[in-house]
Amino acid sequence: MVIDFSGRSGLYMNVEFTRDTIGSLDTQLFWEFFQGFVNHARVTLHIDNIKGFNAHHQAETIFKAFGRALRMAVAEDPRMAGQMPSTKGVCNAALR
Repeated sequence: MVIDFSGRSGLYMNVEFTRDTIGSLDTQLFWEFFQGFVNHARVTLHIDNIKGFNAHHQAETIFKAFGRALRMAVAEDPRMAGQMPSTKGVCNAALR
């Protein structure tokens, strides 16, 4: 899971739920939730579920990773002197 408070909305969600529903909850609503979040928060969010055979556990790990990524993305970094970190305007070669 990667989140960038870039001011640009984008959702890249690679999750193949093993069931269409979790109880009575349609698993497509997870995509709708995150799409609404990125649109209103103006962030870029990448979600990849690499493994999983239980849709309930897949949803749990996605939300746990989301919470952790969100916390790390907004944490102050004393090296940034109060600026929000972003890769905007940085060449891909410089990121390697």
